[in-house]
Amino acid sequence: MGSITLKKVSKSFGDVEVIPPLDLEINDGEFVVFVGPSGCGKSTLLRLIAGLEDLTSGAIEIDGSDATDATPAKRGLAMVFQSYALYPHMSVRKNINFPLKMAGMDPAEANKRIDAAAKVLNLTDYLDRRPGQLSGGQRQRVAIGRAIVREPSAFLFDEPLSNLDAALRVNMRLEICDLHKTLATTMIYVTHDQVEAMTMADKIVVLHDGYIEQVGSPLELYESPVNKFVAGFIGSPKMNFVSGASAKKRDADSIGIRPEHLTVSADAGEWEGIVGVSEHLGSDTFLHVKLSDGSMINVRASGELKAAYGQKIFLSPQEDKVHRFDAQGLTI
Repeated sequence: MGSITLKKVSKSFGDVEVIPPLDLEINDGEFVVFVGPSGCGKSTLLRLIAGLEDLTSGAIEIDGSDATDATPAKRGLAMVFQSYALYPHMSVRKNINFPLKMAGMDPAEANKRIDAAAKVLNLTDYLDRRPGQLSGGQRQRVAIGRAIVREPSAFLFDEPLSNLDAALRVNMRLEICDLHKTLATTMIYVTHDQVEAMTMADKIVVLHDGYIEQVGSPLELYESPVNKFVAGFIGSPKMNFVSGASAKKRDADSIGIRPEHLTVSADAGEWEGIVGVSEHLGSDTFLHVKLSDGSMINVRASGELKAAYGQKIFLSPQEDKVHRFDAQGLTI
């Protein structure tokens, strides 16, 4: 079991409230991602769940039992940090074994768990090596293995891929998703990267200034954001926002349209613009277009589209894909 419930949880540092009271339900076996910009409170919230920070108010329940005042060791959770925190003088086997040794586990049972974790993480051939002999991705897998052998009710990941290069990030992202399916254990994952959130999560929690803006599946947040903040944060490239006449005729203060929901024409369209930088990525072409009113708009088009710098083009939004927002930035 690995259900986690937050009830009116808040956190203040002195007079500064970094997390106003919030409620959140994390179901057993879910992969939940906390996402938001730097300083939004996502890592602090994870540390509150782990017991590494004390609550200012509220309660935390794990598997239906009150864990508000429980020590980290008593919560049945395992945390994987951004830094691998491996002991350089120890072998991979000894690093993975460390929490089991501290818990006084029988060596035979400990080795059984280590071998099983190493098999799942493709580390069997590296158990006798030291961390300095491993790649960044392999070191992160060792850190995850150290968490797996504890057989926790939930895993907590605090931006675990931030230290890896782009290719390794993609590989590790897939490996963690596969691990979630294999272990069928609750995972809570913190990241500022909305692409990681969209590709990994069963459920995304979007945080902003300590508040939960929206909770939902990746597709729900993409298709039905509750406000401009969520709309602008979820999706890559980011949503375009347009005000003025285009918004007024749709009875809105501003409208949002994603780059992939714009139609490009050389002859006519709702907005006239001049092509700036074009980014050709094979299957896609990203156009940065300056409209006649001086504002910029991004377009995601087919990789076969040819558009020269300085070329005049016309853009039209797909009407059924237009998002409308009121003066407070809430979805209409």
